[in-house]
Amino acid sequence: MGFHNKPSTFVGHVKIKVEDLERSLHFYQEVIGFKLLEQTKTTAKLTTDGEASVLSIEQPEEVVPKEGRTTGLYHFALLLPERSDLANIVFHFIEKGVRIGSSDHLVSEALYLSDPDGNGIEIYIDRDPSVWNWNKGEVAMTVDPLNFEDLLTSGNQEEPWKGLPAGTVMGHIHLHVSELEKTEEFYTKGLGFEVVSRFGAQALFISTGKYHHHIGLNTWNGVGAPSPSDRSVGLDFFTLIYPDEEARDKVTDDLIKIGATVTEEKGIFVTSDPSGNRIYLKV
Repeated sequence: MGFHNKPSTFVGHVKIKVEDLERSLHFYQEVIGFKLLEQTKTTAKLTTDGEASVLSIEQPEEVVPKEGRTTGLYHFALLLPERSDLANIVFHFIEKGVRIGSSDHLVSEALYLSDPDGNGIEIYIDRDPSVWNWNKGEVAMTVDPLNFEDLLTSGNQEEPWKGLPAGTVMGHIHLHVSELEKTEEFYTKGLGFEVVSRFGAQALFISTGKYHHHIGLNTWNGVGAPSPSDRSVGLDFFTLIYPDEEARDKVTDDLIKIGATVTEEKGIFVTSDPSGNRIYLKV
C-alpha cells in the first residue's frame, strides 16, 4: 500500500538491549517467529525474509534491568501481510500458552505482549485504508475489544505454524517521551512527519503518506520523565528510511535549524529526539 516504501518515510529497523542474549534469541525465534540472520557473542540480527534485518538485539556489558518511569520504548510493532497471518499467530500463542493483550483500533487489529525483559511488542494487521475515517487531517483510532471469534475464522489451526511470514515489516514504533511540545516540533519540523491523531494532551501519532501512524509518542511515564541509563534494557535506536539522499539532506538541515544535533557515525547520520531516543537516518 506504499506506507512502508518510497515515497513514504518509515521505520525500517529497531535495535533493543536485553539482559540475556540467548534467552532473548529463544523467545524471538520460538515465540515471535523470527529467523536468525547474524550473531556475535553479544548481538544478533533477526529477519523474516532471510535477507534484511528488521530487529536486532544486544546484550551490553554490565547491563541492568529495564528502568521504569523513563523515556524510551513503549513498543515496536510488527505489521503482518495478511489477516490470516494474525489469526495463525493467535493459534500459535494459544498452543505455547503465551499471554497477550489485544485491541481493535479501527484502522488495525492488534496483539500485544512483552519480551522476557519487558520490551513491548505489538503484532498487527492493517484494515484496508479505504475504511479509515479521516476528518480534518486526523484519522479516527480507538481502543475497542478485538473480535477474536471473527478473526480466527480467517486462520488455519490445522496447519503447522511457520513463523513470521516473509512480508512482515516494522510497521511503527511507539515511544515514551518526556513532553510533547518540543517533541512535536522535532518530529514534524525536523524529521518531516505530520500529526495524524492526538489523544488529549498525553499522546500524538505521526506519519507520512497518510498512514495511520509510523510513530506514536506519549507521556504516560510522566511529564519530565528522565532518559534511562545507557546500560538499561530497552531501546538502543531505531532507523528511519527516507526516499532518497535529497530528502535526508533536507531533514538534516531542518534538524539543525531547530537546534537539534546531527552527527555522522560510520557513514550514518544520527540524531536524538528531545527525550534522548536515538534515531538513524538512512536512505
